[in-house]
Amino acid sequence: MSFILLLIGVVLKANTSFNPVPVLGWVHGMLFIAYVAFLYLAWQKQRWDLKKVALLFVLSVLPTGGFFAERMLAKEEKGQFSAEAA
Repeated sequence: MSFILLLIGVVLKANTSFNPVPVLGWVHGMLFIAYVAFLYLAWQKQRWDLKKVALLFVLSVLPTGGFFAERMLAKEEKGQFSAEAA
């Protein structure tokens, strides 16, 4: 979601005199840092293997990867997705 807001900010900056990019960029960066911190904590608590954590990190960098990561984790929680398949 913060990525979409950042893109909107870039469009506003390019087409108007309003420049929200410094603030939205800062918020986007802080949310990403928080995601990486929570990913590390979940890795330790859930005892995921490095392959799964690497996949979740790569998905976090892709603009729509968070949707796929959320779907994967929801399926795992319901027992429809094995942790070893990640």
